[in-house]
Amino acid sequence: MSDDSIVVETTRRIFADLADPQTLTSATDDAWKAGLWSALEAAGLTLAWVPEAAGGAGAEMADGFDVLRISGQYAAPAPIAETLLAALTLARAGIALPEGAMTVGPIRDGDVLRLADGKITGRARAVPFAAEAAHLAAMVEDASGVAHVALIPLGEAAATARDADLGAARADLHFDGAVPAALAPAPADFGAEDFRRLGAVIRVQQMAGGLETALDLCTRYVQERVAFGKPIGKFQAVQQNLARLAGEVAAALTAASSSADTLARWTEGDADITPEDLFLECAAAKIRAGEAANEGAAIAHQAHGAIGFTNEYVLQRFTRTLFGWRDDFGGEARWALNLGNAMAARGADALWPALTRR
Repeated sequence: MSDDSIVVETTRRIFADLADPQTLTSATDDAWKAGLWSALEAAGLTLAWVPEAAGGAGAEMADGFDVLRISGQYAAPAPIAETLLAALTLARAGIALPEGAMTVGPIRDGDVLRLADGKITGRARAVPFAAEAAHLAAMVEDASGVAHVALIPLGEAAATARDADLGAARADLHFDGAVPAALAPAPADFGAEDFRRLGAVIRVQQMAGGLETALDLCTRYVQERVAFGKPIGKFQAVQQNLARLAGEVAAALTAASSSADTLARWTEGDADITPEDLFLECAAAKIRAGEAANEGAAIAHQAHGAIGFTNEYVLQRFTRTLFGWRDDFGGEARWALNLGNAMAARGADALWPALTRR
């Protein structure tokens, strides 16, 4: 991330002013949401990846990834990531963008939306911000397996709120003959796999940002919490755990930076990036960031003790959201299986060159 970027500074300022995590954790209502979303829209951040000719900001892919990492540092209290991806998907397919927030789907392993006679059936589980967004940008497939991009009003779905709150007010959506507001074939250079891959890298950026904040919370807490006459951060066991957490954060940040750079270069047509490079980077990043989220959340809660689980304290806001992001666009097991199969198919002699060429 370039700290000198005006996009970075604008994003950081908006979230710092309007989405302080501890303030929102203790808020008694959702009145703050309208102001935050208005500020993000006014700054052009929600349509950053959409070309200017289509009504967007025309920003570089790298700028959008910077925005996403900062949104992760604040546990993404608005559907900015979902709207970024939805708007790019619709723009690539030549579909006019609706006003307001959007979400995306399907994003969980095994979920499929099918298209027949112009209508859509199927399910999309754990859709984030389903109650706040007006439209779903979805990848759907017809009977021949051809991918299409659909803009679906969320009023066409039967929504069931998720019992387990993993951040972003998620809901399971069921479609039974839903009529899309717009439909177009997915372009050759942005099909279902491209959608899934970009979604995975988006979540990697957010997980890295969320882990950064978890580490900061832990560092401050162990310096303030006193036991046996001294801050608990002075105890060797606590210091060791914080070092482990810092290592997980560093791994997630490295995965985020490398995958974002590779995907941005691929999008810009860099001939040095092969399809195999892109798949390896994205798969490895989603696997490693997911592992870091799992291990990092455990360490952060151990450092905080019981207070970390309380609704009044901000840590739970981050760890719940991290677990939601971890499973979006494929969990570690699915990506690891696909990566293992791909490397095995290429043969043993191709393994080392694939790992070292980047």
